[in-house]
Amino acid sequence: MINAIVLIQAEAGAIPEIAQEIAEIDGVTEVYSCAGDVDLIALVKVPSHEDLADLVPSRIGKVEGVLNTDTHIAFRSYSKRDTEAAFSIGLDD
Repeated sequence: MINAIVLIQAEAGAIPEIAQEIAEIDGVTEVYSCAGDVDLIALVKVPSHEDLADLVPSRIGKVEGVLNTDTHIAFRSYSKRDTEAAFSIGLDD
């Protein structure tokens, strides 16, 4: 699976509606509104790079009110939750 973080600049007056529409796109796992240089952050999980290459410009980028996107592909996870899950595979409690 390919994990990516998509930083999104959006029209200020429609951020909640834009966020909701993006959240409903297959492959988008979470959408956050935030302060700072971007308006929304979408977390994306797709099977392949080709799927990501299609999802961002063809789906997220086409949502009315999206002004710009900046995509960051994740190479490796260092979260405690992911590490614990990896080591508990196949173990019974």
